[in-house]
Amino acid sequence: MTTQIIGNNSQRKIRGYTLIELLMGLLIGSILSAMAIPQVRSQILQYRLQGAVSSATWAIQSTRYQSLTEGYPYQVVFTKSNNQYQVRDLPTGATSYANIGSAVPLSGSPVALNQDTTLQFLPNGSVTATVGAQNFTITYQGFCQKVNVTNYGNISLSSCP
Repeated sequence: MTTQIIGNNSQRKIRGYTLIELLMGLLIGSILSAMAIPQVRSQILQYRLQGAVSSATWAIQSTRYQSLTEGYPYQVVFTKSNNQYQVRDLPTGATSYANIGSAVPLSGSPVALNQDTTLQFLPNGSVTATVGAQNFTITYQGFCQKVNVTNYGNISLSSCP
């Protein structure tokens, strides 16, 4: 903004913003920020849920792949109480499944599973649920995602009703 002041036969230019202009800019910025905060929060919550869902789908896919390549049964066990999964194998000649490594949390955020689920993968590619069902839900802060595994390991995701 440029203002010209004429006085004593000299002209000088004063540049700057008035207090009202600054306050209006601040007010508009505050309103826009207040409108954006709920959207940003919602996106962060969905991002955290999607991270847990990705972890679960990766566990399912990689366990099935191990069973196919190694030629013996594998399991992935999802535990509701601690929201973790554990991969297990049953090598030829073994009488019971053994843990591979340690249990892995689904997420660093406090997500929740709706049920305990154990998916068993056979070397022919078939999948069965020995505990729970071939579908389960993962929830976080009011957001929910349903994971469904077909009999041959295809995974589909859907929003919860």
